[in-house]
Amino acid sequence: MDPARSDAALVEDLIAGRPGAFEEFVELYWPKLFQYSYLMCGQREDAEEVTQETLLKVFEKLDQLREPERFKAWVFRIARNACYMKRRKSVFAPVQELSLDELMPVTQEDGDQRRLEIADWSSLPEDIALQSELRERLEAAIQSLPEIYRAVLILRDIEGLSTQETAEVLDITEDAVKTRLHRARLAVRSYLDEYLRTAGART
Repeated sequence: MDPARSDAALVEDLIAGRPGAFEEFVELYWPKLFQYSYLMCGQREDAEEVTQETLLKVFEKLDQLREPERFKAWVFRIARNACYMKRRKSVFAPVQELSLDELMPVTQEDGDQRRLEIADWSSLPEDIALQSELRERLEAAIQSLPEIYRAVLILRDIEGLSTQETAEVLDITEDAVKTRLHRARLAVRSYLDEYLRTAGART
């Protein structure tokens, strides 16, 4: 696919039924939808099914798309609904998710001040930050978030949706998106704190 082509151009081709348009859509959106579904559902088997189901429903419901300029948010809204249904039925669904409070940074007293105990990410060499172990821990950190925070983090920080698009996908206000994203980022940062401190000490 031509990277310079916009979603709007792709949508025009899809609606017009131009040859190869749906294949182009699948090539572009399969990895995005799989990554989203994997981090939301937690298992590759579920993520593959959700991704396939989403792509199929997009094709089936394309004539229901009223605002082509919001195509990306519309696609992820379909994926969100498919993922929710899969999680309700899946044998892989967690028995219990951690509360956000369990993931938040520890606040320490420092004289008369209170400060957050979080490792300094900037001190890590780039090669350490890119290690597969850290990526695995990052995935685990994201998947451990309560669902309402995990969804916002994935859509904004991983899939690159705007605050407005994320609000549309999740049926919440933009202010709620900003609040949840802030708390989710802080929680993930706290979750990774021990590893980052250890990695920094090793290097």
